[in-house]
Amino acid sequence: MKVTEINRTFYVLSGIFIALLFSFTINTIVVSAQSKTKKEKLVTQKAIGKFEVKLTPQKDEASDTKLGRMLIDKQFSGDLEAVSKGQMLTGMTDEKGSAGYVAIELVTGTLKGRKGTFILQHTGIMDRNKPSLSVIIVPDSGTEELKGITGKMDIIINGKDHSYQFTYTLPKHGN
Repeated sequence: MKVTEINRTFYVLSGIFIALLFSFTINTIVVSAQSKTKKEKLVTQKAIGKFEVKLTPQKDEASDTKLGRMLIDKQFSGDLEAVSKGQMLTGMTDEKGSAGYVAIELVTGTLKGRKGTFILQHTGIMDRNKPSLSVIIVPDSGTEELKGITGKMDIIINGKDHSYQFTYTLPKHGN
């Protein structure tokens, strides 16, 4: 065999090996997730309540005026009795009514009697005054009695009043 044929054969066999390894890894992850789900009884619930938020702008001398950073302090009441601390990054545009933000906040407290923490991730866009917002729980961020929590939070703003509707899933209590 010539060197180019050997190289070509090597690359083909390497590609096949990588594809098989990738397939095995994906199958292992799927089987592991299915086994975990079968062992744990998951319960989906809804939580509602209000929250107060304080945003504190942070100065960054090197930053463009279109970019901003804020500290987040929240106090939740209702089904979620908690506080949160976080950070928000914002981007403003020249077009009035268009902007974007991302944020991460650590929530610490009690959710319908279950204590622990979890992390919320925000992604928000304002497209010429049309809002789009996603607030989800970061996977595997739950601790203590909130370990295994997944879900999303809807934020409702009515004037100066802020409230939430939280749809989440937790393993059945006591497992």
